[in-house]
Amino acid sequence: MSAVWIAHEPAPAIDRKIERETHKLEKRLCRLVGQAIVDYNMIEEGDKVMVCVSGGKDSYGLLDILIKLQQRAPVKFDIVAVNLDQKQPGFPEHVLPEYLKGLGIPFHIEEQDTYSIVKSKIPEGKTMCSLCSRLRRGILYRVATELGATKIALGHHRDDILQTLFLNMFFGGKLKGMPAKLASDNGEHMIIRPLAYVAEKDLIRWADHRQFPIIPCTLCGSQENLQRKQVGNMLREWERQHPGRLDNMFNALQNVVPSHLADGTLHDFKGLKTTGLPNPEGDKAFDQDEPPEVAPLPGLQVISM
Repeated sequence: MSAVWIAHEPAPAIDRKIERETHKLEKRLCRLVGQAIVDYNMIEEGDKVMVCVSGGKDSYGLLDILIKLQQRAPVKFDIVAVNLDQKQPGFPEHVLPEYLKGLGIPFHIEEQDTYSIVKSKIPEGKTMCSLCSRLRRGILYRVATELGATKIALGHHRDDILQTLFLNMFFGGKLKGMPAKLASDNGEHMIIRPLAYVAEKDLIRWADHRQFPIIPCTLCGSQENLQRKQVGNMLREWERQHPGRLDNMFNALQNVVPSHLADGTLHDFKGLKTTGLPNPEGDKAFDQDEPPEVAPLPGLQVISM
């Protein structure tokens, strides 16, 4: 998305640099969200997209970018923002309605006291995410039906998807992530995650630039013993030590080779037979094009041929 900044007086060099970096960030966010929408056919002509807005940076960013893309999209679609007020103590009820009114878009605030249910069912010290998510999901599905929404957009980003992959591996024994597009369990709703290609660090920067009125989650967000937080810290440390690693891991989710895993329902290992023909996805496909240079072992002479 293009933008023009007009200054009446020459701006300091540092301000111009910030403007350039912010403009690049906006273009990257729009490009990545647009690419995800195209790759997974997330939004189609005539869709009514229900954007779930929690008050966190991710859902604010999702709504913000979708509004920008709506103005230049090759298909016409409508947006309705929905917030579920779970009646958490101290929740600032006025913040989201005021913000959404300022945007001038249709919105709906659904009030349901899921907080009391979760607190009464989950023992002190135990994580609340699972029950809270199930309750919230059921309510949002109902609201989507009532509003006539054809797509439900959630604010999960690339890092959320990778965290889910590792959580399922470490604690669930499944090679399962969080898909960019998914039909709901009851088959009635289509869930989309337009931020699937977006790194969390970019959403943090965008939220800071846009000055979103962030509402902290006092239910699950305050639990420090969450396994998801621990996995998130692990991934951030990997990225700090090896920049680009998270991108490579996400790319791996889009380049799956079932014949080199171990799931017999995806590949017929029992019936596997030799064919006498080369297999482009065989073991050679995993060799590096250029073998890394290896220091010779002591006493071993390397002779060039």
